[in-house]
Amino acid sequence: MIPQYLVDFDLSKLPVVDTDVIVIGSGIAGLFTAIKASEHARVIMVTKKALLESNTRYAQGGIAAVISKDDSPVYHRQDTLMAGAGLCSSAAVDILVNEGPDGVKELIKLGTTFDLDNGKLALTKEGAHSHRRILHANGDATGYEIVRALSEQVATHPNIEVWDNHYVIDLITEDNECLGALLQRPDGQRVFLRGNATILCSGGAGQLYRYTTNPEVATGDGVAIAYRAGAVVRDTEFVQFHPTSLCYPGAPRFLISEAVRGEGAVLRNIKGERFMNKYHELLELAPRDIVARAIVSEMELTGANHVYLDITHEEPETVKHRFPTIYQTCIGYGLDMTTDWIPVAPAAHYMMGGVRVGHHGETSVERLFACGEVSSTGVHGANRLASNSLSEAVVFGRRIVKRIRELKPLEKTGTGISYQAARTGTPSEIIERRLELQKVMVRRVGLRRNAEGLKKGLEELERQLPIFGQELTTWEHFEYANMLNCILLLTKSALTREESRGGHYREDFPKRNDENWRKHILWQREKGMLEEVSDDV
Repeated sequence: MIPQYLVDFDLSKLPVVDTDVIVIGSGIAGLFTAIKASEHARVIMVTKKALLESNTRYAQGGIAAVISKDDSPVYHRQDTLMAGAGLCSSAAVDILVNEGPDGVKELIKLGTTFDLDNGKLALTKEGAHSHRRILHANGDATGYEIVRALSEQVATHPNIEVWDNHYVIDLITEDNECLGALLQRPDGQRVFLRGNATILCSGGAGQLYRYTTNPEVATGDGVAIAYRAGAVVRDTEFVQFHPTSLCYPGAPRFLISEAVRGEGAVLRNIKGERFMNKYHELLELAPRDIVARAIVSEMELTGANHVYLDITHEEPETVKHRFPTIYQTCIGYGLDMTTDWIPVAPAAHYMMGGVRVGHHGETSVERLFACGEVSSTGVHGANRLASNSLSEAVVFGRRIVKRIRELKPLEKTGTGISYQAARTGTPSEIIERRLELQKVMVRRVGLRRNAEGLKKGLEELERQLPIFGQELTTWEHFEYANMLNCILLLTKSALTREESRGGHYREDFPKRNDENWRKHILWQREKGMLEEVSDDV
């Protein structure tokens, strides 16, 4: 019921722009991959907002890599597999933990300044990590520092052209080969951007939910356009809810980094009682899904809409130095984290699933690659280990570029491709309908799920399917269609997986079931739902 293309077009009547490599997205995955690709190719980077607007910019905690002599790739591997709950790709995890340190070194060469401790890289610890291996920058502004450094490289690079404020409507394919993308410019004009290779680095989909730590641009565009182009999408049911986002009247759902708990903060319910001892032996440093559900349980038991994060026992100057961004943000809302308990609640944060890729970022569509949160490399499994995502983007970005250099020149022109469909008007009330989608996700497909709620949610969602037969003209229309596309895949997968594992929790199937469900749920537009056995060992 979801078509290959969102809009009608005739490529023979559209302007064509040629380049070697197309990079869609401007987070760490897009920026780093563009820089690496530009060493031997011409790159056009497309971003639907500004160069600096991405999920990476808001990443506080840091980037995970084995740097300390006390640590080893073996420990990092064990921690990642444990968090992934039996659905990681062992081979992909091996690649990450062994190549991650070199990726960090390359970020430093490109101008990223990580925090130091007595002249050495400062390392901290986050939930489910057995060793201190999280590098950070400016205390709690790691993502911003990485994006700053990489953006400066991109902005002045002679082989990279940046197209700000351009929307990728769909990928153009012929015989399962990606020829490029159909774009809409800021003035409404459409253009066919053709390239030898196309790399999706479009980030996540936190905006599928009403409450999220993600910026407004994170609407799942990459997953949706890849799905429509015929690529295999995997593990969409696994959504990580960050346990501790600021929950305070008048404030956005600002992320309170897991690193705060890594440095000693504790969780308390509204009665002031610590409670994580009831839920997991690792207490506040348990995997994120466990902490998030524990918080929801305490909220229900106490009739509250939040719990508290308490780091008031630490020295005030230490807190201010280590978490300057969080401290200043909280102060702006009248909260002093050195003396006040900070009200927090879970919010949608990260999608473990995405476009299925191989060990060099290749999708099931030729010449189409994916990197970063939009991809499913197999590293994260059912639950991402904190701070692995920035490492993943760098490691697999490097591998994608190596594979792209092996590609033969594109022979197809695509100029004979056109698409026409019967249209039934233009969508109305998109803002209201988008909000309704988000509310359905919170009510029916959130932290805790069950068959009754998922079925009701699916019924509500499927009533919106006619939008794919309407005339879509604005960015708001495209975003809404992409969100609906992703939400349908996510909800159907969540209804199908009758167990609880990682970021997917079913109240009616509360236990993990390795006998029947140690496998992945896949989606491909023309084939529907497929299954794939996990290679985690």
